[in-house]
Amino acid sequence: MSKPIVGIMGNFQSEEAGRPEGGQRLNVSNAYVVSVIRAGGVPLVIPLTWNDEVVVTAVQAMDGLIVTGGVDVNPLEYGEEPTLKQGFFCAERDHTDFCAIRNASRLHRPILGICRGIQALNVAFGGTLYQDVSLKSGSPALKHFQEAAPNAPCHTVHVRAESCLHSLLGDTVRVNSFHHQAVHRVAAGFRISATATDGIIEEIEQESNEFVVGIQWHPELMAAYGDRTMQGIFDLFVNACAKK
Repeated sequence: MSKPIVGIMGNFQSEEAGRPEGGQRLNVSNAYVVSVIRAGGVPLVIPLTWNDEVVVTAVQAMDGLIVTGGVDVNPLEYGEEPTLKQGFFCAERDHTDFCAIRNASRLHRPILGICRGIQALNVAFGGTLYQDVSLKSGSPALKHFQEAAPNAPCHTVHVRAESCLHSLLGDTVRVNSFHHQAVHRVAAGFRISATATDGIIEEIEQESNEFVVGIQWHPELMAAYGDRTMQGIFDLFVNACAKK
């Protein structure tokens, strides 16, 4: 039986001054790669490009899609003007993410969005974001960008019983956190599946029976350091990819 091929969205990284290559490099955190391989998948990087034909062809060749972390999403993409706390965005990354997500959904491919990935997933289907977690009204905001080792859990997430990850994570799970934006209005066809104690949305999933899940924390960073529960998220995802 062949292993499922998993597309992983790439990121741009600026070159250091004076390097002969110049410009930018395309990269992806090795933690995503390791987590997919351990789960039995074959990871391949999807490049950032304005060429939709390239993205569509790549998605067609793959059995599932991971939308990775990265810079902020342009607020114009969800109908808002930038506030003072909006950070750097990459228009080419936004364009590629949305093209890949929408085509993966059209082809009924499993999708796993992580950190920025949950935000891009939500915006791709018509949802909105908090441009900064401090802009959410209600309970005082937690610290959502930790100053600790990347695999260190820093706050608690409450998982709802209807979450497709509940059987793995249980009612509560401690997670790492490296974000300042978050899902605000959830896109039509999606439901909230987990939240932090301050109400920030930590997981969304499509209401259909397909595996289309967004997670605000970074399970790959915890899985790479041996966290079996977080590796289990990738196991479930790759298993869904294998069924396609």
